[in-house]
Order: sequence, then structure tokens, then C-alpha cells
Amino acid sequence: MKNFRNNIQNEKNKRELLFRALKNEKTERTPWVPFVGVHGGSIINMQAEEYLKSGEKMAKGILKAIELYNPDGIPISFDLQMEAELLGCELKWAKKVPPSVISHPLENGNLEDLPDFVINKGRFLEIKKALKIVKGKVGNEIAVYGLITGPFTLALHLMGIDIFLDMLTEPEKTKEILSFCVNVAKTTSKFYIENGADVIAVVDPMTSQISPEHFSEFVTPMVNEVFDFIKNHNAYSSLLVCGDATRNLEEMCKTTCDNISIDENISLEYLKGLSKKYNKSFGGNLNLTSVLLFGNENDCKKNAINCINTGGTKGYILAPGCDIPYDCPQQNLIAVSEVALDEYQRKIARRLISEEVNEVETNIELHDYKKSKKLIIEVVTLDSDSCPPCKYMVDAVKKATAKFSDKVNIYEYKISKKEGLVAMQSLKVKAIPTICLNGKVIFSSIIPDIKTLQSEITKAINNHTKIKNTNE
Repeated sequence: MKNFRNNIQNEKNKRELLFRALKNEKTERTPWVPFVGVHGGSIINMQAEEYLKSGEKMAKGILKAIELYNPDGIPISFDLQMEAELLGCELKWAKKVPPSVISHPLENGNLEDLPDFVINKGRFLEIKKALKIVKGKVGNEIAVYGLITGPFTLALHLMGIDIFLDMLTEPEKTKEILSFCVNVAKTTSKFYIENGADVIAVVDPMTSQISPEHFSEFVTPMVNEVFDFIKNHNAYSSLLVCGDATRNLEEMCKTTCDNISIDENISLEYLKGLSKKYNKSFGGNLNLTSVLLFGNENDCKKNAINCINTGGTKGYILAPGCDIPYDCPQQNLIAVSEVALDEYQRKIARRLISEEVNEVETNIELHDYKKSKKLIIEVVTLDSDSCPPCKYMVDAVKKATAKFSDKVNIYEYKISKKEGLVAMQSLKVKAIPTICLNGKVIFSSIIPDIKTLQSEITKAINNHTKIKNTNE
């Protein structure tokens, strides 16, 4: 920890700097918060499951990340399945991503059938251990984030993709379940605050998949209750939504949180304007895949300085839009941290801006749609194993096509892999997750209800059959 201690001596007010940004105040430089989740396991050579089930190992990974990346704030974990696990959802584990939810107890059950949400057991006990160790090392020098599952995303874990139809057909039932999830969020927030967390980030990625009207009706009153609870317990709050939530961005800014955090799918300039209008702190927009994961150090410096130039030094926090990938090269994140903390490095990065960031090499033709015997359904995702909106979009496609199984072929392209980025570019997909039918974008960053999706697939199959018959 020698380098970490030396850095802390050079700049002793990192936590306070972040707090001033969260209050939307002017800061001498832009604060830097890397969302280190399973990447903490990578830097100590440990797979995700072993890492996320041990408080000691999570603490070791976070302290190593602090030493390497010199942040102003850092999360203790990034796992949106912990609450769901305690409520009876089954999880599927993988080597390099957090677990995914594979069962939904409210698909065929009722709220009263769920187990009591008792937080001082299971993996939350390991989070408590990790917080104690990390806070014991960093004290009040660095802000610690507690990341909780937002009410809408937790409701979807419990209900499955039926929630999208239930919002239309059974709105009161949906609101009852969301209110239950609000109480879970309050319990989890209190747990983190009592164990030393300074900032509570309500991570609700599934809200990027609904309309502004549904956001206002089903999400705003729920998250406001959580944000007000956090404020009353003397902590800061952030609403973190990944995916293309542009349509809902103004509704997000109307909520009572301190900070709005987004990913590269959203214009940082647009968010800055809304944040000014609603007096909000804002953050995010570092590119997770093509830059942090697959780019080089110069790419990362240019991405960082572009964000800093846009965000500025009033209320802006430099951060990725989601959990940093497990395999993200350490030198790439170090490059970002150098730009964030050092004015000389910022000058160097500004000289690099005229050079273009490495792009995916070329477009490719993925399928010969006209010659295919079946309709080709392509789902472009970050990675359905780790991204909840991506998982539930893939689930929706599988459920909707159950009766068309002999007439369709389904492909998932994960942009966490280079071939996925190539597919995204070739299909001209602008946001993730997205559903394409025979190479045409049909649903972009919004998960349709099953009936709507089946209707579109039926039309596409009929059209495909006509074209195929004509060609024959």
C-alpha cells in the first residue's frame, strides 16, 4: 500500500472533493469514480464467484484497485442480484461476471410467499466484512459507495418479463410489488450507511427499457421514497441507469437524488444541460467496451479528457456507466486515473484528441437473410450473462418465439467481445440491447411485452416467407 499512501499524502481531500461534486458545487478538478465490481477479482487473480462470496477477498480487490487507480470514490461491490437472491431467486454463476437471475418467484407466486428479507445473512455479511476492512484502511480519505438494486429492476427479477404487460393490464398489482421493493431498498440502504458507506447508488438499469410516461408513473414515486430515506440518514444518493435511457433522462433528473449517472449510450452534453436545469450532479460516460476493454492507453486518455472537457468541474464525476469488465486492462484504467488527477496528463491527452479512437476494423455481412430458410433474429447486447436489460431482452425473444421455434434462428451478439462490436456496427445498431429481425432494427433499448414482440415476429415471418417463395 506504499504507493497508495504516498498518493493520499499528495491529495488529502479526495472524499470531500467528491462530496462537493455531489452537491453540484465547483471543484478544483473532476472527481474520478471507477465502478470496480468483479474487476476487483481480476486484479487479484480470482474468479467472480469466489470473489463475490468472500468479504476478505472483496476488500483485498478493492484496496488493490485503490492503490492502482487512485480514485476519489469506489463501490464496495457491484452485484444487482444480492437482494433477489435473499428473496428466493435462483442464480447462475459465471467466471468473469456477476451472477444472473434465472428464476422469478412471483411469476407463479404471491408477495406473501416470499421469504422475509433478512439482511444480516448470506452475502450481505460478506459485504459487511469488506466494508469494515476497507473503511479501516482508507478511513475518511476516499468515499465508499454502496450499490443497491433499484425497485424496478428488483421487481423484474421477482416477476420476470411479465412486468411489462402487467404495467398495462394490472398496474395496481405492479405498484404493490414495487412498493415492496422500495422497502427492500430502504433496508439495504440503511445497512450500507450503518456500515460506513458514504454514497448510496440506486442502480436501476431496467428503467431504460420503459417509456417516460411509465417511468413517471411507476418509477419516480418509488425511487423518490428511497432517495428521501437516504437523505434523512445523512448520505448522498445517485441514480445509475445503464443503456440508452435518453427518453427518460429528464424524468430521472426530476427525481430527488443528488446525482444522475449514465453510460456512453447517452449524450453527456445533453445530460449536462438537464443537470443544470434541475440543479443535479451528474456523472459517467466513459466507454466500457470499445475503449476501456478493447482500446489502448491513448484511447482511454482521449475518452477521459473528452468527458472532462464536456462535464467540466461543477457537479461532474468521471466514471464508467456500469460495472468495469473483468478483463479490462489495468493500464487502461491507470491511464484514465492519470488524466483525472494530473493537469500535465490532461494537457497530453488534449493533444491526442485530434487522433481518432480505434474503431472496429470493418463491417461484415452477418447472414444472407434472403436465402435463409428461417427468419433471423439477432439480439445485440453488452452481455446477457451480466447485463440485466440484455438478459431480459434475450429472455423475451426466447419466450416470444417458443411457438415459432421451427421458423426462426436466434443469435446473440455480445459487444463485450470484439466480434459483437463488429456485428453491432454491421447492423447499424445505435443502442443496446436491440432486437433485429432479418437485419433490421425493430426494438432499440426497449423491451416489448410478449404480445407486441410476437406480432412483429409474425409479420416478419410472413414477409420472409413471401420473399423466399419469390426467390424460389
